[in-house]
Amino acid sequence: MESSLVIGLLVFAVVLLYFVMANNRLVALRRRCDQAFADIDVQMKQRHDLVPNLVATVKGYTAHERASLDAVVQARMAALKAASPAEQLQAETRLGRQLGQVLALAESYPDLKASAHFAALRDEIGDIENKIAAARRFLNLAVAEYNTSLEQFPGNVVGPMFGASTRAGFDLGVERVFIEEAPVVKF
Repeated sequence: MESSLVIGLLVFAVVLLYFVMANNRLVALRRRCDQAFADIDVQMKQRHDLVPNLVATVKGYTAHERASLDAVVQARMAALKAASPAEQLQAETRLGRQLGQVLALAESYPDLKASAHFAALRDEIGDIENKIAAARRFLNLAVAEYNTSLEQFPGNVVGPMFGASTRAGFDLGVERVFIEEAPVVKF
């Protein structure tokens, strides 16, 4: 009787330990997802901070492009106010599109294109866009690993017990068409 009680307690302890380890893994993966999303936020904040400088620089050279500049400012405000990741993705995609249009204005204004300040801003925005793309890839990998862990045993048992649910990546979805289309530049 005593040995079966000891064996039962050992089995219970092993199962309990297994569930604790599975939960700890899910927590670590969830934290990695949170950190990856925070990294994207940092890059987007840097991009948001450059927009007023870009608008001011372009405004000095292009008196006729008020609508394009207003669209960038509105897109920036929408991106700053976005509450959910889905809203943020939509707003950031729109901002990226508007920034691309403003940067393309330089082709029509040789003085703007030759401006060292504009060139520096353009390069800095390009660098930030590359960093955002890398951060999105990292987030999507972290989310995929987290979601896979939730779908596999023991995560599919432990996760729901502790309120874990799958997460959405920072996928461009339908908006990808607008981003992947190369802009046409005519000389």
